[in-house]
Amino acid sequence: MRLADYQYLSLDLEPSGVLVVTLGNPDRLNAVSEQGHAELTRIWAEVDADSAVRAVLLRAEGRAFSAGGDYEMIDQIVKNHESHRRILKEARDLVRNIIECSKPIVSAINGPAVGAGLAAALLADIPIAGQSARILDGHTTLGVSAGDHSVVIWPLLIGMAKAKYHLLTNQPIDGEEAERLGLVAMVVADDVLDETARSVAAQLAAGSAEAIRWTKHTLNHWLRAAYPAFDASIAYEFLGFLGPDAAEGLNAAREKRPPRFS
Repeated sequence: MRLADYQYLSLDLEPSGVLVVTLGNPDRLNAVSEQGHAELTRIWAEVDADSAVRAVLLRAEGRAFSAGGDYEMIDQIVKNHESHRRILKEARDLVRNIIECSKPIVSAINGPAVGAGLAAALLADIPIAGQSARILDGHTTLGVSAGDHSVVIWPLLIGMAKAKYHLLTNQPIDGEEAERLGLVAMVVADDVLDETARSVAAQLAAGSAEAIRWTKHTLNHWLRAAYPAFDASIAYEFLGFLGPDAAEGLNAAREKRPPRFS
């Protein structure tokens, strides 16, 4: 893996074998750009192939984990056919690449977490939230169906009734509620979030790589069983980007007002 090949993501391989992957756009709440989306998709296959990496810590700079896809990227999805198809494939591959990555992944979720950044955080093997985390899928508010990761993992983690409630209404979930529901593995005080997540990642890096790898692989068959539903959700999400509701949802977000769907 060439660490310098990444611009949106900051990579630091520690002597313990923990690769610290940091979302690095703090001035825009780590909104995911086209470059960032591509990097967040391909990093997991490179992690899987790099023998020096024994575990991954996914974290973010600043007061938010990720504000989701930035407006410029969504504009390209809506207006540019080539971008629409490329980012659709990336969205599909991002989820599958994390599921198929053999290395254990820990995420440290601080502040708002939405969209593609949230997908990576919740698909981590051990997601850890700070108390002030604000988890929000966000898709239906934007005027498109819930895609990314949500159909794969939310019903499995919190049950169908709760998954439907939160994905349809976009009622936000704080760190403590996320732990109570089972959406994250644990919640900790904000000021020890990074320290706690680093400790868990180091513990995994020091463990039996083979035992951890195959335990993860077999557990993830539960997620693979949802691949048909996942593929449908991605298709409907990106079909929605071509409709009027997505245009209204994007305008409303830019103007910081509630959307007015027809």
